[in-house]
Amino acid sequence: MFRSIVGKSTLRSLNFVAKRTYAEAAAATSSLKLQFALPHETLYSGSEVTQVNLPAKSGRIGVLANHVPTVEQLQPGIVEVMEGSKSKKFFISGGFATVQPDSQLCVTAIEAFPLESFSQENIKNLLAEANKNASSSNAREAAEAAIQIEVLEGLQSVLK
Repeated sequence: MFRSIVGKSTLRSLNFVAKRTYAEAAAATSSLKLQFALPHETLYSGSEVTQVNLPAKSGRIGVLANHVPTVEQLQPGIVEVMEGSKSKKFFISGGFATVQPDSQLCVTAIEAFPLESFSQENIKNLLAEANKNASSSNAREAAEAAIQIEVLEGLQSVLK
């Protein structure tokens, strides 16, 4: 149906525009521009980084410059930002990541904390409390506890 609406010459030009050659990929920028934002704070604003590793729902992904444009839902886990030989790790409870065609990555999360700000002992205590609340007769309390368990188990698995 689409072919009958659009002429053959237009389809050929669309196919031509959609293809990226090796020369274009090599000539393109070698750094990724990162925007990492929370509702109350911006952690990175157009900063040039080497790579960002994300905990996507579809699996862990690494984003480099010239990555294929995509939108990913993020699950609780570690966002690792690599700036040359340095690496910064943040734990997020969820969010979204959008990769633009011009090597821009936008990560939006409700909360993000440096990994070194967590202790195993506190996580263990919070997880025990959330497990108790998960069997509550109050539906809201049980739902909140289920979310806490998912986030805390994700955090606990990364800190091991």
